[in-house]
Amino acid sequence: MSPIVMKFGGTSVADLERINHVADLVAKQAETSPGGVAVIVSAMAGQTNHLVSLATGAAGAGVVGENFDDEYDVIVSSGEQVTSGLLALALRKRGLKARSWLGWQMPMLTNDIHGKARIRDIDGEAFSQAVGSGEIAVVAGFQGRTEEDRITTLGRGGSDTSAVAVAAALHAERCDIYTDVDGVYTTDPRIVPKAQRIEKISYEEMLEMASLGAKVLQTRSVEMAMNHRVPIRVLSSFAEVGADNSGTLVCDEDEIMEKQVVSGIAYSRDEAKISLLGVSNHPGIAADIFSRLAEANVNVDMIVQADARGPEQANMVFTCTERDSELAISVLQDAKSKIGFESIVVDRDVAKVSVIGVGMRSHTGVAKTMFDALSAKGINIQVISTSEIKISVLIDSSYTELAVRALHTAYGLDAES
Repeated sequence: MSPIVMKFGGTSVADLERINHVADLVAKQAETSPGGVAVIVSAMAGQTNHLVSLATGAAGAGVVGENFDDEYDVIVSSGEQVTSGLLALALRKRGLKARSWLGWQMPMLTNDIHGKARIRDIDGEAFSQAVGSGEIAVVAGFQGRTEEDRITTLGRGGSDTSAVAVAAALHAERCDIYTDVDGVYTTDPRIVPKAQRIEKISYEEMLEMASLGAKVLQTRSVEMAMNHRVPIRVLSSFAEVGADNSGTLVCDEDEIMEKQVVSGIAYSRDEAKISLLGVSNHPGIAADIFSRLAEANVNVDMIVQADARGPEQANMVFTCTERDSELAISVLQDAKSKIGFESIVVDRDVAKVSVIGVGMRSHTGVAKTMFDALSAKGINIQVISTSEIKISVLIDSSYTELAVRALHTAYGLDAES
């Protein structure tokens, strides 16, 4: 029998009352899981930010880079350690056999890039035996260790990644990720009240939605689940014990009988459009520009080159996160004489809106529907990018919510009244 892995985020373990509720959910799951249960926990809500402020306050302005990052990981990883111990005690109070496991105890081996480490392996024979024996393993998420026995952290959303990694190592039946919502929706219900919970969604669709702004799951965890074929179920930690709480299953496309042409609408306001005007138009210019940005760790998304300045010059337009935009401008300005361009224009009042669905592979007219819906609302499209299962457009940010609502209706995703 395969075990079940359960993961609880910061809001789910925000205080002792919430931790006791989580203990009840875990106890209920243990009753019907003869293969065992492993639980991954985040730090209590607000604790990580508090620990970050302590670390930066202790270090001051003079301790930076490698001289700071390793001890930063030691400090911020302690939040998960506290939660794992508290939940283990709450389970013991209910008469269950449970113990906490830290990243170094399993061990969860990572590379040595502190603050955003990548998991290399879980060499956890003792851990696997403990879960198989019926002991509930409560794992501190977000943390691992290097070959040199230094503590590392996995970056934002790292506890989701920890959970999927543990599920893969245990060959778990599935990984249940408990959040403050009851599943994955066709779009943000705060913008579209008629948004519907999706029963099943493919790994590819979920990966696109996560990368395009949907915040239910982190991209790295979905990538790992897809690579190791670990089914993920997203469900609410606020549901009553024993209540219907089926959530959304993220699985192989083959397991979905009826594939929607469009499964969801995603949006992101963390965007900046940067235009290089009057760029020298010759072979290798794009490689030069984007190599410099890559070396500076600027993550570029949409790219458009237009020969709008005659055969000798072009305009190069690309997007990146708003946070990266200042760095991108600085890198390009420093290399202006080598690249050869007239000026840079940046627009941060933009948003990216995307439609996602595996059904696009076998249906035509998806782009036409999108463009017609936006045109009918007077929304101008600035940049377009596509993939096999996604179409994204860049628009003025003031039209974001209008665009999301219009597209949700246009693709027939509104719930019936």
